Amino acid sequence: MKRISKIYVFLVMLFLYAPIFVLIVFSFNQSKSRANFTGFTFKWYKELFRNELIMTSLWNTLKIAILAAIFATILGTIAAIGMHSMKKRSRSLYMNITYMPVINPEIVTGISMMLLFVFICSVVNKVFGKGETILELGFWSVLVAHITFCVPYVVLNVLPKLRQMDNNLYEAALDLGCNPIQSFFKVIVPEILPGIMTGFLMAFTFSLDDFIITYFTNGSTLQTLPVTIYSMTRKKVNPQINALSTILFVAILIILVAMNIKQARDAKENSK
Repeated sequence: MKRISKIYVFLVMLFLYAPIFVLIVFSFNQSKSRANFTGFTFKWYKELFRNELIMTSLWNTLKIAILAAIFATILGTIAAIGMHSMKKRSRSLYMNITYMPVINPEIVTGISMMLLFVFICSVVNKVFGKGETILELGFWSVLVAHITFCVPYVVLNVLPKLRQMDNNLYEAALDLGCNPIQSFFKVIVPEILPGIMTGFLMAFTFSLDDFIITYFTNGSTLQTLPVTIYSMTRKKVNPQINALSTILFVAILIILVAMNIKQARDAKENSK
């Protein structure tokens, strides 16, 4: 049974990571062929950093992902603390509401947000622009949309840490002279910090990866990386995309490994 389980796990891992391995290998392929490896080269990486469209799209995507992750982490942490202090019935209700954006199809979320933002733009242009276009879909609409769908992931990561926390620690800090704000930052935040960091990373990853919601809310003035890659692949797969995907995969992998090492060290220190 052990041998069968190991073979099964190996096949699952192979199925998951074989496409990524092929992508990484062919990012160093000398020719544009996606079937024959003709030689090793860094040509596509050099051309990638010279491609102004991809670099601009990457910068826009990183800005949106970082800002969305920061705001979603703040809002999600506050929401999780508020839900944790509620009664059981009210907490269950708000938990179900929190789950809805997670299980809701992205195309429904994208279309609904597009309609909302178009309505806001039309009202602002009519009231303040006197018929002229002073507000249109772009950076702000994509950022708001990303914050909206990232908040539930932060809430779902912070709430378990709040349940594991000893509530007497907060009261003890108040008894020892801390005011509520000091108790929050010196007691509660350190206790739930692993959940906050996990929620931040999930929000950053989902925002970086999102295509459908971004496609409906970006308008014509903003190009993000997923949308740019989609428009490029509709014509022909450019090897520069392989190079870019390899860089993103390695960057995310390094961040995850660093976080796991830090959490393992913190766990050892707490056990001691």
